[in-house]
Amino acid sequence: MATRTASRSTGKSRSKGSPSFECTECGWQTVKWVGRCPECQAWGSVEEKGQVTARTTAASQLAQPARVIHEVDASEAEFRPTSIGELDRVLGGGLVPGAVILMAGEPGVGKSTLLLQVASAVARAHPDSPVLYLTGEESAAQVKKRAERIDAISDGLYLAAESDLGQALGQVEKLSPQLTIMDSVQTFSSAEVDGAPGGVTQIREVTASMIESAKRKNMTMILVGHVTKDGSIAGPRMLEHLVDVVCQFEGDRHSRLRLLRAVKNRYGPTDDVGCFDLNEDGLTSLADPSGLFVSAMTERVPGTCITITLEGRRPLTAEVQALVAESQAAQPRRAVSGLDSPRVSMLLAVLQRRAKLTALMKSEAYVATVGGVKITEPAADLSIALAVASAALEKPLPNRFVAFGEVGLAGEVRPVPGLRQRLEEAQRLGFTHAIVPRKSTGTEKEATPEGMRVREVGSLAEALNLVLDGGQSG
Repeated sequence: MATRTASRSTGKSRSKGSPSFECTECGWQTVKWVGRCPECQAWGSVEEKGQVTARTTAASQLAQPARVIHEVDASEAEFRPTSIGELDRVLGGGLVPGAVILMAGEPGVGKSTLLLQVASAVARAHPDSPVLYLTGEESAAQVKKRAERIDAISDGLYLAAESDLGQALGQVEKLSPQLTIMDSVQTFSSAEVDGAPGGVTQIREVTASMIESAKRKNMTMILVGHVTKDGSIAGPRMLEHLVDVVCQFEGDRHSRLRLLRAVKNRYGPTDDVGCFDLNEDGLTSLADPSGLFVSAMTERVPGTCITITLEGRRPLTAEVQALVAESQAAQPRRAVSGLDSPRVSMLLAVLQRRAKLTALMKSEAYVATVGGVKITEPAADLSIALAVASAALEKPLPNRFVAFGEVGLAGEVRPVPGLRQRLEEAQRLGFTHAIVPRKSTGTEKEATPEGMRVREVGSLAEALNLVLDGGQSG
């Protein structure tokens, strides 16, 4: 009996000393393996982790003692413009020495083209310090061919086709560049760490080593990262916490428009967006991209409405087009492009019940945006509803007319932010009439620019009566 008791107690001690498991995405720990992390909901990210056998002790000598904040030289972190206006807009003014930037985007969206132009522009602006472009996906000859096509050849731009982390760090130590671009972080690997290139362990080691080099040499580092099928950045989520700036490069492969957003920025705002035009000569900054999202038709056509959306702090003009046709099917078809499909379905239901457009119940509805732009802002609800009602009633909306406002399930039109900014953009582009929500932020005098006729509405039915001459009944 004593022997059995001893063996049981020994088994319990072994159980307590067994290795734990940790999520490689968020760091959540557990004593048993699970297929899905309950903290970050990531699948297959929980791995076995050995027990901690030692703790880090304090260093006997400090390499750089702490200084009083007044003695810190803030000029070392000043922005350096890249000569690419839209990129500087998103970053907050340019590149910061010692900053690490993660540039993510889908394959073929234009990340390598943009960064090659950035490398050439920075090398031309600061010829006394070189720029290093590390490519792990292409050869140096392939990168040079692209640089010749987009006119990105510069004497201060150095290319290195490497996939080994040790060789890449050696290139950085030899050149001491002001800017280093690693394209992409998933293709590099370290011989000191187990795992294939692109794995969680390798990505973590590559990123940590490059960050340490950038901070030590006060060098700007740009890491190119791929994205997963759902659009999120590939690799462990801790990479986004380690870097200083996270940029997302977006764009439809069937459209020339490219949008650059800052998801995280320790040196500037994250509510701005940069617009680029992708052409044979590379990427061109678009200071005024509003004309890309509006059709060139001059005559009034039923089913079109102009709205002003806010991409961060930037107002953009967009056109919503709708087509309503009779259907013989039991369930009429609904097709949406460039808009949120569930939200468009909700607006169609609101038009049927609150605005009495009963003809939509047996009609097919097609709603799309012009120019491939994607609108997710609720402020576009009113323009979508007006475009659908105009198409259903076959009555065009007035000329030089814009509308914006959020539509609720009760048929009310709710206030939207940035009313003054939207109206000023509409006035700049030549629009003279606007319908906006009632009880908007600010007084009517502050919100209405001179020369614009602005009408406030509280419901969708009231808006239809104003612009479609009482075409409320269907």
